[in-house]
Amino acid sequence: MSDPTPSMERIWAPWRIEYVRNDKKEEECFLCRACEDEDDRDNLMLWRTDYSMCILNRWPYNNGHTLVAPRAHEGDISDMDDHELLDQMKCIQRCKDVLSRAVEPDGFNVGLNLGRSGGAGLTTHMHWHIVPRWHGDSNFMLTCAGTKVIPESLYELWELLQQIDKGDSTPEQ
Repeated sequence: MSDPTPSMERIWAPWRIEYVRNDKKEEECFLCRACEDEDDRDNLMLWRTDYSMCILNRWPYNNGHTLVAPRAHEGDISDMDDHELLDQMKCIQRCKDVLSRAVEPDGFNVGLNLGRSGGAGLTTHMHWHIVPRWHGDSNFMLTCAGTKVIPESLYELWELLQQIDKGDSTPEQ
């Protein structure tokens, strides 16, 4: 009798255990905490504007997976005013441009998950996902059923994105 479980490659990702075991995911908003803290590198904060923040996702789908969120602790896009919405769109655009130079993807997924049933892991502070994509990496099933290798540390990527965003046209890699 054959094994009904499809074979699966495994890659150890010990940094994710903190997220998996954290039963207080929504008690303290990691976005608000990171925005208030001054240690941008430790928090993976790329930048703040008057209304928004851009931060690397600590548990990325792909290299360069970034979050753009309002600075205000708001859980729904309907609670945003025009200034906040426009600022977030400009941050998404800036993020996409910087990521394009840094990791040279073939495309992007940009999305917003609202509510637990909508896929939001953090329901009380809305945030946009900006996910670089490459040919042959066309859906999220690879992260569920196959193998995903993220070849660069979050802090190395943070340094590269900071360098590019500050206008260095020839970043060291």
